[in-house]
Amino acid sequence: MRVDPAFTVEVDTGTLAVHDLTPGAARADVPVVLALHGITANGLAWQALADELVRRHGVGGIRVVAPDLRGRAASRNVPGPWGIAVHAADTLAIASAFGGHPVLVGHSMGAFVAASAAAKDPDRYRGLVLVDGGLGFPVPSDRDVDKALAAVIGPAMTRLSMEFDSPHDHLGFWRRHPAVGPLLAGPEGLWLRRYLDHDLVEGPGGWRSSCVLDAVRADGRDVLADPDTLSATRRAVEAGVDTELLWAERGLMDEPQSLYDEARLRALGLPAALRSTAVPGSNHYSIILEASAIARLADAVDRQLAADT
Repeated sequence: MRVDPAFTVEVDTGTLAVHDLTPGAARADVPVVLALHGITANGLAWQALADELVRRHGVGGIRVVAPDLRGRAASRNVPGPWGIAVHAADTLAIASAFGGHPVLVGHSMGAFVAASAAAKDPDRYRGLVLVDGGLGFPVPSDRDVDKALAAVIGPAMTRLSMEFDSPHDHLGFWRRHPAVGPLLAGPEGLWLRRYLDHDLVEGPGGWRSSCVLDAVRADGRDVLADPDTLSATRRAVEAGVDTELLWAERGLMDEPQSLYDEARLRALGLPAALRSTAVPGSNHYSIILEASAIARLADAVDRQLAADT
């Protein structure tokens, strides 16, 4: 079920898989978008964004690259150390391999990685788009990380310990998910199945997620409680990185309470230079998967590209 990556990039402990989601040979001078996925996702999550940007900029007019972060999918065999700072260093290695100054886009955990990368090396990136992530609300450091992650990401965490009889059985799990199931039944279903299948590995007991549980735990611990991770967006903005947050109006289970809302964002005391916009009707998943939300995300990327010209 694995999709072979277009490229590999050497990092300190192995080789990362990097997908080129834009067809055609891109010129060396075209803008690059470097997109970072969520905690149990993989790089193919960004195909809809890539397709929309190609529609706007033409084949060969833009390049969207998206790694499978270490511990996931085709990069699952890249060993630790784990954690957001390590992913940020990997991000710099990928940006250096492709040259130029990419726009960083990150969803959920990937937004924390993108913010951390931009805060550490602000001159290496053209801009920063955070999608329903990158701003955290610390939990007590003594709280069990698995329980905390389960409370936040719900079935996506539970799935990591599950075995499925077949890829079709795995899709059945997602069809029952209130936020993802409707998307699988819609026009996004074909490429969404490709993304979900890319996560699977076959073992003696059946099919299971490729995500390395120790990696998810370490990354989740940083997102929930690491001071450097939680302050990264503020530091990136203060370092002059043009930054925009798009947040979903609904949650991970399509529930009315989203990760962010106006009151929660006000409570964080965000820098004035950070632009923040709600994406109407979206939930934590559909914000990077569904057509109208993707148009808003592509608008944000285009604003970053225009700001740098």
